[in-house]
Amino acid sequence: MFGKAVTGLVDTAFVIDGGSASALTGSGTTYSFTVTPDHDGTITISLPAGSAQDGIGNGNLDSNSLTVAADLTGTGLFREIPANAFISQITSFSQPIAFADWRAINAQALVTGAVAVNGNQMTVKFRLYDIYSGQELGGGLQLAGTTAGWRRMGHKVADAVYSRITGEGGYFDSRVVFVAESGPKDNRQMRLAVMDFDGENTQYLTDSSSIVLAPRFSPSGDRVLYTSYESGFPRINVLNVANVGRQQLQTAPGEMAFSPRFSRDGRQVIYSLSNGGNTDIYRTDLATGQHTRLTQTPSIETAPSLSPDGSQIVFESDRSGNQQLYIMAANGGEPRRISFGEGRYGTPVWSPRGDLVAFTKQNAGRFHIGVMRIDGSEERLLTSSFLDEGPTWSPNGRVIMFSRETQGANGTSSMYSVDISGRNLKAVPLQGGASDPSWGPLQP
Repeated sequence: MFGKAVTGLVDTAFVIDGGSASALTGSGTTYSFTVTPDHDGTITISLPAGSAQDGIGNGNLDSNSLTVAADLTGTGLFREIPANAFISQITSFSQPIAFADWRAINAQALVTGAVAVNGNQMTVKFRLYDIYSGQELGGGLQLAGTTAGWRRMGHKVADAVYSRITGEGGYFDSRVVFVAESGPKDNRQMRLAVMDFDGENTQYLTDSSSIVLAPRFSPSGDRVLYTSYESGFPRINVLNVANVGRQQLQTAPGEMAFSPRFSRDGRQVIYSLSNGGNTDIYRTDLATGQHTRLTQTPSIETAPSLSPDGSQIVFESDRSGNQQLYIMAANGGEPRRISFGEGRYGTPVWSPRGDLVAFTKQNAGRFHIGVMRIDGSEERLLTSSFLDEGPTWSPNGRVIMFSRETQGANGTSSMYSVDISGRNLKAVPLQGGASDPSWGPLQP
């Protein structure tokens, strides 16, 4: 839908990531077309500036409205009312809202917006209205940036709308670091990659010359921890995302370091270190290189994750005979066990809200992603498959992303997301295999 009548629009003008457009019909201000997806998952549609012209030859502005709609409807919490059901037509950002017309089609909220382009600079503004009260919900918001960043601006608008309606923080303008995989299962090529939360804008951070595992974003999103087998032994590296500069944690010959995570201030790293057949949890100061041993038992202690306030660590251990989850003080000390169900528990991750721990569970030949309270109560399994593992939390603690691998010699890895109710399971649309996601913070 355009703000004024246009001509010259063709279906090939639309840029569709994940599908194709055809059968364009319409005229004046309203057009429709058919989108044919080429994979499951999110389809992103945009219309570049100048794809259609009004009566005096002015071209349309670059579109980002569909990114906002896709973000919100993708949560499973919102439903978009189709344009052909509208009674009122929004033709101007400043026009009064006919609230009765929107109530008549059962709308609960209305987003209006406007986009202005000057060269490669773009300004986006929007308003959100509560249809029931007939009032604006929060003040209007204006964003400025370049046309190349139109998707981020759409994500920011969606975050603001989501937050104002739900009362929770958003998560759309965020990135995920992961392991991109290619090749057969017995000769898998791996490299680190980073993407937008919805699978768009993939960028590669390393090549595939060595095995890389378990990337983890820093709290500020500017660095990534990961485990590399470049030397033949697992070593922990710190990668600067902006310039791909790298620092390696120093370990003694024969020691293996893996499963790292940043401290909440980003100055330290907690990880597992294997030496002489024993695996314990350590902490290393990145500035000084000083190592501190946090556990010391004849068992395997791994996959540490800090609480949001940095005071406690949840980790997995086989000290009871099989894999279970434990919590201890951040400086070490006697841990308490929190998992007591059937099966094995691993890869725990503390929620940003501080109230839940996500984990991988193996039981009766199936793998599950689950959550429990930090005292071990209210365990809920959100997924079930041949192999689900490695959960990571969205910045607002509403959604969990994880890896899923299919069975057999030709099995492939992919990434899925699910909300904490377990009711909105979705594949992340990516080309090629993908595993080990780590969700970063909202971008500034």
